[in-house]
Amino acid sequence: MRANAPTVLVVDDNPSVRDSVMRTLAHDYRVLACANGVEAVEMLRCHEVHVVVADLKMPMMDGMKLLSAARAFRPAVQFVIISAYGTVAKAVEAMKLGACDFLVKPFRREVLCAAVAKAMDWWHREVAKREGRGAGEDACGIVGRSPALGEVLRVVRRVAPTSATVLVEGESGTGKELIADALHRWSHRANAPLVKVSCAALPETLLEAELFGHERGAFTGALYQKKGRFELAHGGTLFLDEVAQLSPAMQVKLLRVLQSGQFERVGGTVTLQVDVRVVAATNTDLDVLLAAGRFREDLYYRLNVVRIKLPPLRERPEDIPLLVDHFIALYRARNDRAIEGISGAALKLLQAYAWPGNVRELEHAIERAVVLAEGPILQVEDLPPSIAGGAQPAPEVRVPLGTTMREIEHEVIERTLARTGGDKTAAAALLGIGRRTLYRRLGPRVPE
Repeated sequence: MRANAPTVLVVDDNPSVRDSVMRTLAHDYRVLACANGVEAVEMLRCHEVHVVVADLKMPMMDGMKLLSAARAFRPAVQFVIISAYGTVAKAVEAMKLGACDFLVKPFRREVLCAAVAKAMDWWHREVAKREGRGAGEDACGIVGRSPALGEVLRVVRRVAPTSATVLVEGESGTGKELIADALHRWSHRANAPLVKVSCAALPETLLEAELFGHERGAFTGALYQKKGRFELAHGGTLFLDEVAQLSPAMQVKLLRVLQSGQFERVGGTVTLQVDVRVVAATNTDLDVLLAAGRFREDLYYRLNVVRIKLPPLRERPEDIPLLVDHFIALYRARNDRAIEGISGAALKLLQAYAWPGNVRELEHAIERAVVLAEGPILQVEDLPPSIAGGAQPAPEVRVPLGTTMREIEHEVIERTLARTGGDKTAAAALLGIGRRTLYRRLGPRVPE
């Protein structure tokens, strides 16, 4: 069991059953136990409990009465009822009272773990409802109800309580950082630091010092000792964005930390040990880089323990109305604007648009519309021209036979920059490459 783990209370008058359930759950949860419902009520008053696993038949107060009593002062707590006398009628009665699940003894360990994980999910939803979050808005600001997003969140909730390394893949603007936030917030490390670093934002020499820290005098300008991001994230989570941009040398150094948790500061000789959960993100297909020999196979498998693929916004258009409402509320308050909603015609245009910049592009479009709108309802004319003018077919690039690959690449980049009005970040997103890669490939053409 790790620090800050969710708390499960096991209530059963049979010591062997109670101990077995405790052992099964102890790795992932903080487990409390008692022998009857009366003791359980007292423990619930003294401890913040998320899930109760309670036997149906117990002396003094059975599992059903305990459920009713607990809800009076712990309204979000979730119950898994267990019984050796399981009947359909009893299961239905438990569900009507609000139990999350009903298990018949004996049950397999994986069945118990799945039931408790489900109950934790119900607890999060109940807390979200009581905190008054908007429709479709998750605890970490993730908005949407589409099946594609729902499947992503299901995996996030399952993996969050573990220490498994997670690789988040998705186009630019799909919300990879929000997924990292959720993985941290729903983990046992939630009260420890969540540290973020972009692997594409710094050159290799500075990135090494940023990740691992440096000693005084390690290089020109190193006037004092500095802790790196791994040290700062000790006990918590480190989010490595754009991990595909790591140089081969940095890939080796990262692999060592993932394998052993050990590293030295730049210019240092003391080996440091850290306990850090790594979440990596990329908008580039690592399988392609792996096949091309540009990404280490051993590091790939270290990062790819659990892989989460975020769907682009164009594949979940049913989420656009929820996202629009969310962003209207956000920027209405931020800009003190009396915006009440959006017209049907404008919403249809938003749902028909391809969104190459995904949710980030939609957010900027709504922010612009809220600021510029003259009336209380956002209209088509309030949307950016690229959207209000309708979805335009992507321009083609025609090249004659014999053109070198370098020339083709340069022409595609230049045409993409023209389409984005010179916005290099947006151009890189459309091309599926990092901004540093874009700058590098924009160098002068050299005849081959």
